[in-house]
Amino acid sequence: MSRRCFSLTESRNWCYRSAFARSGLRSALTDLGDGTVVHCWVPKARSPAKPDLLLIHGLGANALWQWADSLPHLAPHFNLFVPDLLFFGDSFTSRPDRSDSFQARCLMRVMEAHLVRRLSLVGLSYGGFVAYSMAAQSMEEGAAVAVERVVICSAAVCIEERDIKEGMLSVSDLEEAVRILVPQTPARLRELMGYTLTRHPPLGLIPSCLLSDFIDAMCADYIEEKRDLVRAIPRNRKISEIPKITQPTLIIWGEHDHIFPVELGHRLKRHIGDTAHLVVIKDTGHAFNMEKSKEYHKLLKTFLIDLKPPPASSSLDSESEKCTTEKRTSDNGSDPKPTASTNAPSQA
Repeated sequence: MSRRCFSLTESRNWCYRSAFARSGLRSALTDLGDGTVVHCWVPKARSPAKPDLLLIHGLGANALWQWADSLPHLAPHFNLFVPDLLFFGDSFTSRPDRSDSFQARCLMRVMEAHLVRRLSLVGLSYGGFVAYSMAAQSMEEGAAVAVERVVICSAAVCIEERDIKEGMLSVSDLEEAVRILVPQTPARLRELMGYTLTRHPPLGLIPSCLLSDFIDAMCADYIEEKRDLVRAIPRNRKISEIPKITQPTLIIWGEHDHIFPVELGHRLKRHIGDTAHLVVIKDTGHAFNMEKSKEYHKLLKTFLIDLKPPPASSSLDSESEKCTTEKRTSDNGSDPKPTASTNAPSQA
């Protein structure tokens, strides 16, 4: 797909690169030697007085777009490492593995290459799947990198392959979700924005030329590879086979998430157990990091800087979980299942 002579998206991308540089980060490429190259923003001068923090983006744009607003809140307190996942930015692989566990293994190797031995993680949406897998891998015997604290943001780690077929999400056709999550037309991008944002301008009024510009700049490369990342999320996924991480974990969800219903956040909390805390942010959806930025960054500060648990979930959260669940019989017994009331496709 041809690039425009002038691109608002590329101009904003340049501004974000400048913001990362002003925040003390530099661009670095790590060749893992197996056909895989990972781009990561790393500290220009790593401070031994600061802990290390890895920020993992979700689907959509590259790391610049998803983490630029967080830099002023986090850079003063941490040595930040901000990678582009495979098939985003300048990261790529010739290997066929499209699983989140492979993404996690690659990031573990990148951190090892940068002499990081202990770190905490924040993962947004699809990045939350990768963060969870990194936390699990760090518990394995002989792991070179230890994960200390984990933040999972709207990542349905405990989704199962059958959930899509049984109507937990609004689409039973994974390929329809794939077409929305890797948009190639302005109409698909509008659809994705409608699912992700709870407060947005009338989508029909956004000029198609602006949306096409974004698609050309951010979504035109590695199209099939990105689609395969989505397809790999639910494939053969069963809760019984998902490891339970033991690190202190903060799970953050938007109350009106139309990508992954909030019950999946409660399910993840139940799976991990007492070391996990779930916070549901009111009056927002999947993109709560944008729509409720102040609350989001306050939660990160409390958990990652002050090393305190987040505020307890309100009674409304518990009642919401009760009202949206019903019993279903599973192969392993009784498992709660929310009613199919969300109007959104699946997203990782």
